[in-house]
Amino acid sequence: MKFYSAFIGMLFAFSLAMAQGDFKTFSARFVSGYNSLHIPQLELSYESQLQHIPSLAAVKKQQVFFSRIKQGLKQFDLQKLTANQTTDYQLIQYETDLNLTRIDLELKWIAVNAKVTTNGIYNIPNGKEWYKYLIKRWVNDDITPDAVYKFGLSEVEIANKQIEAIRKETGLSDAAFYKHLNDSSFYITDPAQIQQTFEQTRKVVMQNLPKLFSNTNIPQVQIRKGNSERLAQTPGYYDSDVFYYNSFNNHVNKRQVDWLFLHEAVPGHHYQSSVLGQAKVSDVQNLFYYMGFAEGWGAYAEEYGRELGLYKTPYDRLGKWEWGIVRSIRLPIDVGINYYGWTDEQALTFWKKYIKGQDDIALREIRRVRRWPAQVITYKHGAAKIMEWKTELMKKQGSRFDIKDFHNRVLSHGSLPFFMIRENVFDDK
Repeated sequence: MKFYSAFIGMLFAFSLAMAQGDFKTFSARFVSGYNSLHIPQLELSYESQLQHIPSLAAVKKQQVFFSRIKQGLKQFDLQKLTANQTTDYQLIQYETDLNLTRIDLELKWIAVNAKVTTNGIYNIPNGKEWYKYLIKRWVNDDITPDAVYKFGLSEVEIANKQIEAIRKETGLSDAAFYKHLNDSSFYITDPAQIQQTFEQTRKVVMQNLPKLFSNTNIPQVQIRKGNSERLAQTPGYYDSDVFYYNSFNNHVNKRQVDWLFLHEAVPGHHYQSSVLGQAKVSDVQNLFYYMGFAEGWGAYAEEYGRELGLYKTPYDRLGKWEWGIVRSIRLPIDVGINYYGWTDEQALTFWKKYIKGQDDIALREIRRVRRWPAQVITYKHGAAKIMEWKTELMKKQGSRFDIKDFHNRVLSHGSLPFFMIRENVFDDK
């Protein structure tokens, strides 16, 4: 009862701030109120997300909070706010609407007393609505499942054309080409040589980084063999200034070295994280981190291998497209399983229709999208958005376009939803 009284008191303070038109007070109250709710972060599986839905009283308390925030925002005139306040306003509005969508789904879940099942989000009550919410939460953009499906198919077609062009470049027949890809000469088996290969890649990239980025004042990324069982089936990952590579069966495929370092380390996650850490952001912005932007940037970074001294052989470039087509096929499969209700067998048939030579990872990826809906969309969608802005800005600026300036526009304002990053990219003030 005492806690509830304190919460009502906080809401009264909101009302006072709104009446005074004091946005600084309003945003500060939002931060303290949001923190007091202890809203769980996105989980690695939809089952965990559902299991951690709090009590009915806790969800209703969140509903009251965000409903009052939604009303409070109407009291402010955007034209009278500073640039930083406008950023906070947009973030509060975005997160409030997204949380109210989640809360509505959670209240429906509690009302039917549903049980968590492991056979896919499509099969739970309001499963399709949950999936649409998760797309918005993961991708941080307005995009429908049908649009994701179509986009994925177009990306698969692009990747297959690139792979075929590389095959022709090698001069090998189709059969000989795919047989050669399993040749032992591609595998680095000596642990010391694996480490040395990635360290040499780091050296080359850092030497060439000033060609594309004006901000090169970042800490050196550390390189280590992966030690996370949870992430053991990924080629690699990044965490706290360290790029971890996974060596399956005690080897690393040479074709994965270049694109993996670019994505996870520099100029991918490590570079992005370092620059975002230098940005001056508000307490409101510090509350949130947007995975669509993070993974989209990582995938976008892979496009610059040649400029950064990598992708020297056709097979180096092929490695990027081999993983790129996996990322692409996962989009329609993700929608198929989680929104259209596909079985694993249907998804596997779809996979084999479009991808050659990677049946060994098909079931693993199918299990991933069933367990972890919408997350796989972040890579391709995010990279495409950033590339779209680049093309648009090049047309707008013509000879004035500067790739370093473009990258500053994308990264220098911290982690944001895509619509807000776009505003920064095209802001010429």
